[in-house]
Amino acid sequence: MSVPSVTLPSGDEMPMIGVGTWDIDGETVQNSVRAGLDGVYTHVDTAEGYRNESEIGEVLADYDREEFFLTSKVLPGNLDYDSVIEACEDSLDRLGTDYLDLYLIHWPNPAISLRETLNAMETLHDDGKVRNVGVSNFSAYQLSNALHIADVPIAVNQIEFHPWFQRPELVEYCRENDVAVEAAAPLARTDVLGDDTVEDIAENYDKTPAQVVLRWAVEESVVVIPKSSSPDHIESNGQLFDWELDEDDHQRLNGIDRDQPVYDHPAKDWTGDVYGIAE
Repeated sequence: MSVPSVTLPSGDEMPMIGVGTWDIDGETVQNSVRAGLDGVYTHVDTAEGYRNESEIGEVLADYDREEFFLTSKVLPGNLDYDSVIEACEDSLDRLGTDYLDLYLIHWPNPAISLRETLNAMETLHDDGKVRNVGVSNFSAYQLSNALHIADVPIAVNQIEFHPWFQRPELVEYCRENDVAVEAAAPLARTDVLGDDTVEDIAENYDKTPAQVVLRWAVEESVVVIPKSSSPDHIESNGQLFDWELDEDDHQRLNGIDRDQPVYDHPAKDWTGDVYGIAE
């Protein structure tokens, strides 16, 4: 079964499903990445803030680098020019690779100039260390700023997106500006899997609730990066591309939007040791 992809402005192809690695480490993340790459996945997503790049790098060494798409992210506390360069080089070292297919600003940081951050991303791109530049958790307003000042295309906005949090205006703005939408927490960290509509559709199709939710997102032309610590679930989650939802069932899922995030809340906690912004 082949996995479709999204074409980025550079012409690179980003597979529609990737292995998510948030909040897992050690042998657990290694088993997850290996299960994905030994199956249909050719896309791995991590971040310096996940603190698992070294473990992932040990697994990636067993695979042909040109055969998978690799994403990492720079933390909001590292968005000044020199820190972006250093953070990327450190990620490359931990991952055991010479380049990233995609490098994202993990969260916007209003305390640091976005122009300075994007200038550093452009340098990394020009030096061949980063093939595509993107952002994560950017609103339409923040994305519009980035698009206005960036000299390298903003290829991706990785955002919270799932049937309970569909964000149509942000998604439409991304599409209007040739920015691919990638779903972080596409299963709402499993919260949406118990939704009555999701469960009913899953039963009708003899699919898992996760498969139904991920298939819906793919049909919305949104890249998904579900995380699981179970190799069996990783394999199951990848079985999305040899079936489709009927239009009526797709519309039923469109209709359960609650505008309800599981992590990207309007106010942020700036004090955490990983994601916080120094005073």
